[in-house]
Amino acid sequence: MDRQTISALAHADHPIAAPISPAHVERLLARTKLKTGARILDLGCGEAAWTLRALELFPETSADGVDISPGGLAAAAKDAQARGLAGRIRLHETSAAGFTAAEPYDLVLCVGATHAFGGLAPTLEAVRSFVKPGGLALIGEGFWEQNPSPALLTRLGATPDEYADLAGTVARMEEPGFRVVHGHTSERGEWDEYEWSWTGSLIRWAAAHPGPDGDTALAAALDHRDMWLNGYRGVLGFVTLLLLRT
Repeated sequence: MDRQTISALAHADHPIAAPISPAHVERLLARTKLKTGARILDLGCGEAAWTLRALELFPETSADGVDISPGGLAAAAKDAQARGLAGRIRLHETSAAGFTAAEPYDLVLCVGATHAFGGLAPTLEAVRSFVKPGGLALIGEGFWEQNPSPALLTRLGATPDEYADLAGTVARMEEPGFRVVHGHTSERGEWDEYEWSWTGSLIRWAAAHPGPDGDTALAAALDHRDMWLNGYRGVLGFVTLLLLRT
């Protein structure tokens, strides 16, 4: 069972796919104040939970969602149809790094998907190329709430500069020509809800599918849970920043 399949199963009950509550997703989207005719791009959209809510909040806008997961895109298409939004969103099964567009966008999202570009810096460069001057981006990224131990870094396969602290993350976000105009730092309860959902969904799937795949899913869930509870809980934070392209 590959990593993409495990991730899809783990996020089955948490389509936002980031440690953020629906209420805070809506609050962040409302802050964009998109105008009639605005164009939205979601890089690494998954089931397009963010983008579909944006389309509901801002009538007469349109969107493109990009992801490599056929299952995620199928779920997004089904949800869009059920919510009467199918005619306003185009879904693209391709890598975020390989996507191209003929016109710039008013809002570009990349939340919890900076790995698709190889990290935050290349993500910001790519996102900026898609945002029209004066347009907006919503970027969600991890940051160190506390200095990680060497053991935790080894387990995460990370380096100390993989993330900055919160102030450093804001500075990194602004460096390539953005200004932070709003943001949300995920609360401990949001993180816990996300992680309990991630591990619990995978454990329940494993129990319903005995055999090699079930064993692989269960091992992944238990390893992830241990790394969270005995490793990065309270050490790794998550922040979603609304950026204005200068």
